[in-house]
Amino acid sequence: MHDNAGQPDTSDTYLHWGRRETLQAMAAALLLPQAGRATPVPSPDPDAPNAPAVRISNGLVTAILFMPDAARGYYRGTRFDWSGAVADLQAAGHSYFGRWFPAYDPKKHDAIPGPVQDYVTGQGFDAAPVGGTFVKIGVGVLKKPAEPIRGFPTLEIVDGGTWTTRVRGNAVEFIHEVNDPVSGYGYRYRKIVSLPPGRTQLVLSHRLESTGRNPIDTEMYDHNFFVLDGQPSGPDVEVRFPWTAEPFNIRGDTIAVSANRLNYKGPIERPVRMQLKGFGPTAADYDIRVENRRTGAGVRVTADKPLSDFVFWTSPRTTCPEAYIHVHADRGRPMEWRITYDFYSLPAKDRITATPA
Repeated sequence: MHDNAGQPDTSDTYLHWGRRETLQAMAAALLLPQAGRATPVPSPDPDAPNAPAVRISNGLVTAILFMPDAARGYYRGTRFDWSGAVADLQAAGHSYFGRWFPAYDPKKHDAIPGPVQDYVTGQGFDAAPVGGTFVKIGVGVLKKPAEPIRGFPTLEIVDGGTWTTRVRGNAVEFIHEVNDPVSGYGYRYRKIVSLPPGRTQLVLSHRLESTGRNPIDTEMYDHNFFVLDGQPSGPDVEVRFPWTAEPFNIRGDTIAVSANRLNYKGPIERPVRMQLKGFGPTAADYDIRVENRRTGAGVRVTADKPLSDFVFWTSPRTTCPEAYIHVHADRGRPMEWRITYDFYSLPAKDRITATPA
């Protein structure tokens, strides 16, 4: 169990809830994959030695997750959802996530590893006066600043809501409850990060319900921050989709776009960004592969909702296909969706071999 101020442990008892919520949570927990207990572990980042973390495993995949914590959490910025940050994941003889940024600050907007989500629209932001409040999913109630927002500044958190977590041997369930009567927005957000038994998979299962006067409506993208086998971004890495990509809004010239794939022209020294169109209206086109053709690490990312936008961003240490979906949840009509990561090793014939001297 873990709350905003406490330490994670492996208790199956829920905090902060009444009888009705507890019964609902117990029923939902039956859907969690069953395994042994997870292990609290030291933070894998020496720059954040007190950040709470747990290890989960299904025997084929092992992952270390950072836990949300307002005082000691690894990430305390206001851009990304605080739940589900994967500090390290090992599968099929390869590693897939890790620290990709040179300088660490818990309140820096992108000082976070793993497949994290950004719910783009601040709920109630436009209607709020300067100094008023709005809601950011996965973060809490924020204060609207006087100056126009450019980029991703870290804003003042007025109310971080209530985090409740349940840790199992191969899964972590996060529940975030936020209510802002002033803006009329509130939500109950549930995310389960699981490693299904017998599979080299990571699954992110989401459920979002509006609990305020107003419906929740936003775009959400998954900023994957892949670091395959700890290797830098460069010509060994390839990204593919099942549709013909048409790039626009391009910043940088070191990525070659050819039909349904992206390739690096060489090592990169600064970030590159582009938007892509060409995907269709069904979930079948939410199908992304990222491979390091020298080390043999591969991952396929799929979802059960269609793409609403697509951005590719990369820096010298990470490769990030950013797949967007549209999220809408009314009071009493929650939205549910799932994102699945399948990890694999490339066969020898598909790998790049060293050039003989």
